[in-house]
Amino acid sequence: MKVLSLLIILALGSIAQETAIQQRGRKIVETALEALGGAQFLAVTSRTEQGRLYAFHNDRTTGAARAKLYTVYISRPEGAAAGFFGQRERQSFLSKKDKEERAVIFNELDAFDLGYRGATPITKDVYDRYRDSALRNIFYILKHRRNEKGMIFEYRETTTLDNLPVEVVDITDDDNRVVKVYFHLSTHLPLRQVYDRRNPETREVNEEVSLFTKYRDVGGGVKWPFNITRHRNGEKIFELFSESVKINEPLSDSQFKLPTGVAIIKPR
Repeated sequence: MKVLSLLIILALGSIAQETAIQQRGRKIVETALEALGGAQFLAVTSRTEQGRLYAFHNDRTTGAARAKLYTVYISRPEGAAAGFFGQRERQSFLSKKDKEERAVIFNELDAFDLGYRGATPITKDVYDRYRDSALRNIFYILKHRRNEKGMIFEYRETTTLDNLPVEVVDITDDDNRVVKVYFHLSTHLPLRQVYDRRNPETREVNEEVSLFTKYRDVGGGVKWPFNITRHRNGEKIFELFSESVKINEPLSDSQFKLPTGVAIIKPR
C-alpha cells in the first residue's frame, strides 16, 4: 500500500511539472504574438514582400533574383479540422524593370510554375514539402494554429543564441510534428526555428533551420522580419532580403489561379 501511494504521489508530481512546463511554454508563445502585433497581427489578411532572393549550394550562390512575394491568409472556419491549410502564395520573379517574367503559384490544393510558354504543374512531393514547411512556420502557427486541437507548447530552457538571451519552446501538433523555436528574452520576437524532416525517398532525416532578423514595423504595430535565412543540415540554402513589406493590400483571387486558356505543360 505504501509503495502504491508513493507511485501515485510521484505520478501526480510528474503531471504537475509537465503542466507547469506547458503553461510557461504557452505564455512565451502568447507573449511573442503580442510582440508581433497581437490582434493586429491576427487580423492581417495579406502580405506583399519585394526584395532579392538567393539560393546556395555548398556555401556558393547558385541563383539570385529580384522577386515579389504575395501571401493571402484564409480565415480559419470555426471547428476546422487539424489539416486545415489557410494560405495562398505567389512568388513572382522580376526583370530589371520590375516586370514579372515568371511566377510560382501555391494554393490550398496544388501549385504551378507559370512562364511564357504556359503552366507546369508542381510535383506532389514539392507541393507537400511547401505545405509542410508552412504548417511548421512559427508565424503561421501563431496566426492560424496556436489554438488548434492537440497543439502542445513546452518550455525547454533559457540560453543564448548568437550572444542573445533566448527562451526555447518545443511546439508539437496533433500529428506529432515538432518545431523548436527560440524567442528573444527581451523583445519576445522569434529568432530561430528548427525541425527535422524525413526524405520520403532516401529516408534520411534533414535538419531544417530558419533564422529571422531585422524586424520592422510594417503598419499598425505589426512587426515582420526583413531578413530570412534557411539552412539544411548546417548548410545555407536560401536567403531573402526584403526591401519593402506591405500588409492588407487588396489581392485578387486571379493572382493565385491560372489564367484562362493557359497551356498546361507536362512536367519532366
